[in-house]
Amino acid sequence: MSGVQTLTVGEDEGDQRLDRWFRRKFPQISQIQIEKMCRKGEIRVDSGRVKPASRLAVGQAVRIPPLPEERGPAVDRTTEKISKADAQMMRGCVIWQDDHIIALNKPPGLPTQGGSKQTRHVDGLSAALQGDAEEKPRLVHRLDKDTSGVLLLARTRMAAKGLTEALRHRGTRKIYWAAVAGVPHPRMGTVKYGLMKAPGHGAKGEAEKMICIHPAEVDKTEGAKRATTDYAVLSALGGRTSWMALVPVTGRTHQLRAHMAEMGHPIIGDGKYGGSGQENLGDGWGAQLGGDISRKLHLHARSLTFRHPVSGAMMTVTAPLPDHMARTFEQLEWVPGDVPADPFEEEI
Repeated sequence: MSGVQTLTVGEDEGDQRLDRWFRRKFPQISQIQIEKMCRKGEIRVDSGRVKPASRLAVGQAVRIPPLPEERGPAVDRTTEKISKADAQMMRGCVIWQDDHIIALNKPPGLPTQGGSKQTRHVDGLSAALQGDAEEKPRLVHRLDKDTSGVLLLARTRMAAKGLTEALRHRGTRKIYWAAVAGVPHPRMGTVKYGLMKAPGHGAKGEAEKMICIHPAEVDKTEGAKRATTDYAVLSALGGRTSWMALVPVTGRTHQLRAHMAEMGHPIIGDGKYGGSGQENLGDGWGAQLGGDISRKLHLHARSLTFRHPVSGAMMTVTAPLPDHMARTFEQLEWVPGDVPADPFEEEI
């Protein structure tokens, strides 16, 4: 066992997750061990407690607790050998790439990152896309497990830093498509309800959800954060369901799902925020349409416009609909080519 030591984050090591920095320094330590040491407060940054996902800054001091001597890479189920089927699946998800970036069309049901019960996820499977690069592609943002669509990976540390900075600026634009219950009025607008984690714990606890807070109460409510979503109705089927374009101006957990439910128009297939009732008679509420319409979540990250971290050029990547949404659109006679790529463009 080594003793306690303190390491300083180097000039080329800033703006990366603590767990990734740690595993590059100490490859014999597994992700599970890192998470445990963070929970116990054994790993600290500038004397403060941190989470595995905390981002490091150049010059910060990282406390390293006593570690076992290196005996080769530790077994970590998130990085076990990728099956041929999963490798083929990941390669099939690529919709654009160059030497710096890979853009995926993430399928619904595949988590972006692992957790205590998630061992198969984009982050772990991204090694299938490494090619001749020195390291496997890195995540720079996330999508919910059941949300499909554009997901960017960086192929180099420099690209990861540039993309992370780009995604924090207003120049980056994300447009989601969704099918929702009922028809919002007005047909174009902005939702500004704040969001906070619900109380409770556990897989079925309220902490897995977000609660909407009236904009006037956000600053007075502990734990609440401001959230803004632009929306536009692209097409509607009577008063029963609508095809929506959604732009998350802020990037809060479950923001689009919670905001649409708060409006009374939950996203189709959203059992968490829209209930599991099959019947939806129109004019809002009821997360299922019944009949042959899929019960899967109908939320898709349709396009992402961003500045390339190396060339500086503005780029837009567009992802085709997942199979279940494509079938729904066909049944409802909604044609993707019939609507503008950015229905908010005239408002900007």
